[in-house]
Amino acid sequence: MKTADLVDAHGEEVHFCDLPFLKVGKTKSFRGPIATVKCFEDNAVLKAELQKPGEGRVMVVDGGASSRVALLGDQIAMILRDNGWAGIVINGAVRDSAEIAEMDVGVFCLSVTPKKSVKDGAGKTGIPVQFGGVTFAPGAYLYADADGVLVSARDLC
Repeated sequence: MKTADLVDAHGEEVHFCDLPFLKVGKTKSFRGPIATVKCFEDNAVLKAELQKPGEGRVMVVDGGASSRVALLGDQIAMILRDNGWAGIVINGAVRDSAEIAEMDVGVFCLSVTPKKSVKDGAGKTGIPVQFGGVTFAPGAYLYADADGVLVSARDLC
């Protein structure tokens, strides 16, 4: 599954997320049904969602493009890996990037920072989120690789 091939084969059926993601983790490509979290500088809801069985889904996090604090670090990345999530796309920052780079996880994010987030529990799950010119709806399909992130209403593979 290459995103370039999906664009060529499916044209208007796929939507390209127009953001310059950093790719962290050993897993360089992933795909699956979308699950969502919307939170701003608070990762408590995200951590709780990732503790649920991932079942091959991709977590999409709208962190409001904040680069001030990280929504994911090495400990939460281990939870992502251990609970069967295919990968995570974060409209925001991560930390512990050197440790995550050595893990078998797929993490796409906008930036890195050393500062951790608050844990007040503010956020929403299971709602459509928008960034990079794309709407990420729970249950739609996400495809991610070195060329970028695509979304489709149905599974194309």
